[in-house]
Amino acid sequence: MAESDLHFIFGGDTTMKRFDCLKALAAVVRDDDLVVTNLGNTMHEWLTLRPSRANLYNMNLGQCTPVAFGLALALPHRRILALDGDGNLLLNLASLADVAHSKPANLRIFVFDNQAYESPGGMPTATAHGVDLVQIAKGCGINKSFLVSTIEEFKQKLDLLDESGLSFVTAKIELGTIERPPYAAIDHKYNKYIFASYIEETEKKPVLRLRSRSPFTEK
Repeated sequence: MAESDLHFIFGGDTTMKRFDCLKALAAVVRDDDLVVTNLGNTMHEWLTLRPSRANLYNMNLGQCTPVAFGLALALPHRRILALDGDGNLLLNLASLADVAHSKPANLRIFVFDNQAYESPGGMPTATAHGVDLVQIAKGCGINKSFLVSTIEEFKQKLDLLDESGLSFVTAKIELGTIERPPYAAIDHKYNKYIFASYIEETEKKPVLRLRSRSPFTEK
């Protein structure tokens, strides 16, 4: 998609756009990095920038970081990225305590904080009233927790991808997204099977086992 074709809705106190952050991230992720997104605009923007079988587009509020956490534990030799949002993470803050307890060295969490539930209409989240996700992450025990508010700062923190150890970056962004391309509609069930089959193929391990009998007829 050409830069001139992008349409942004501006808002908030920062000038950093999520799309610019994701574009910088997409330029440095490896082909075999497993990426879990939250639902809504982050999902559609990431699909535009990095369509891949290695992407899992999460469809449930509060489940982006926990799902990425589970993948990190199951596949400790693979790099796992969570592309979360403030509203999404606030619905499952307890997951940060679990992540910090296990400290998976292969997990990188990025939270794009526009201080709003943007997709359903822009209602403010708790971060608009002073809740600090970075301090919460640090309080849970994630020592590599950082706040960035400019694209230059965000690009600098991408060095964390190649460093060993769990990391957490909150990027303060403005409201706004790109115009969704025609192919941006996502069938989440289809995506789940594509993602699982990619892991089966690359890990040489079964993930989805077909049942030989119907669960409705088994006794």
